[in-house]
Amino acid sequence: MKFVTLNENEFTEFENTHPLGSFYQTIKWGKLKEKNGWKYYLVGVKEDDKVIAACLLLEKKVFLSLTLFYSPRGFLLDYNNKKLLEFFTKNVKKFAKMHHAIFIKIDPTIIEFEKDINGDAIKGGISNKNIIDSLKSLGYKNVNTHLQPNIVFTLDLKNKTIDEIYNKMENTTKQRVRKNESIGIKTRELSRDELSIFKSIMQNTADRRGFIDRPLSYYENMYDIFDNMKILLSYIDIKEYSNNEKIRLNKTTDEIKKLKESLNKENANTKKINNKLKEAEVLAKSLEKTIKKCEDIMKKENTNIINLGCLMFMFHGREVLSLFGGVYDEYREFMPAYTLNYDMIKYACENGYDKYNFYGIDEYKDKSNPMYGLYDFKRGFSGVVEEYIGTYDLIISKFWYFMYTFAYNKVYLKIKSSKH
Repeated sequence: MKFVTLNENEFTEFENTHPLGSFYQTIKWGKLKEKNGWKYYLVGVKEDDKVIAACLLLEKKVFLSLTLFYSPRGFLLDYNNKKLLEFFTKNVKKFAKMHHAIFIKIDPTIIEFEKDINGDAIKGGISNKNIIDSLKSLGYKNVNTHLQPNIVFTLDLKNKTIDEIYNKMENTTKQRVRKNESIGIKTRELSRDELSIFKSIMQNTADRRGFIDRPLSYYENMYDIFDNMKILLSYIDIKEYSNNEKIRLNKTTDEIKKLKESLNKENANTKKINNKLKEAEVLAKSLEKTIKKCEDIMKKENTNIINLGCLMFMFHGREVLSLFGGVYDEYREFMPAYTLNYDMIKYACENGYDKYNFYGIDEYKDKSNPMYGLYDFKRGFSGVVEEYIGTYDLIISKFWYFMYTFAYNKVYLKIKSSKH
């Protein structure tokens, strides 16, 4: 075996066919990070002139000549092959040391235990505890600071139609998807010239949830580099919605009139009629309130077409990944995320994708946790919890690693906690 620097063709060909392949482990991701102050390297292992392991390595300067290395979503190799893992670790550590690295961070997309929709381990299912043991024996330190989600929620689409997927969704999710369709919430793809819309929604979401959003230039760079990316925008024609509700209100008003008239007839079932009358009057008040709200929105926005929310999707291999997105705070009641996800799941089914990745969830057991709602929303579409084996640091300089983590915990985590 020989540790080598790979050319772009060698790396791409290997990454495209590897089971652990990820868009984070592509040259495109390296080029994006390069525009944000990182360097990237393509390294691997060859045996008999054939690539048997590889990874994209990102390098970032942290202090003077000192750097940190990060292989997003881990190395592309067989982690069960201890000989290969040991050889790769030894040589990638040498490579990083030559570049004055303090440590190398990895976060492989290898599930720890196979789990069901509730996050419970499946009896007799896949277990990769042996890989965790192998990593630790080679000096990798398991850390709690994740740069990418360690727990995700995924939906198997292989050989399934959208109708089959829909039938397995929870009733509340089905109802919301149908309601959004009935009131006219639609989606469309944003062009590069419209990225300011995406940025506006993301900034609104960041302000509400207390995180720092990326600049518009970052999204423009993503759009330019990744041809396997789509951004969906959800929107509603508020005037059309208002007009439809007015039609419903007129019909309901007529029904109320007829019900009141029927109460005066002989042998009228007053109890049944009064119940229907009460329901109709409640509906009428609700419709009046909705119409008033639509009129207020039109007056405020000075347009009929109201943008609600958006999601950025990445396509890689046979997987569609919902990377990130947001919703305008004032229009959260429209719940556009249901339509955004459902429309993309439908697109994925129709175009032969095998997996839909809702991406990160933070909490799936504690219902009192504020982040449980995110998991609860995603599980409504059906699917499974995937919890990976974790994030690991391969320490090269113990002293500088201590200094770096001390500063990180004191400064970065303090800033992060102050946002919540």
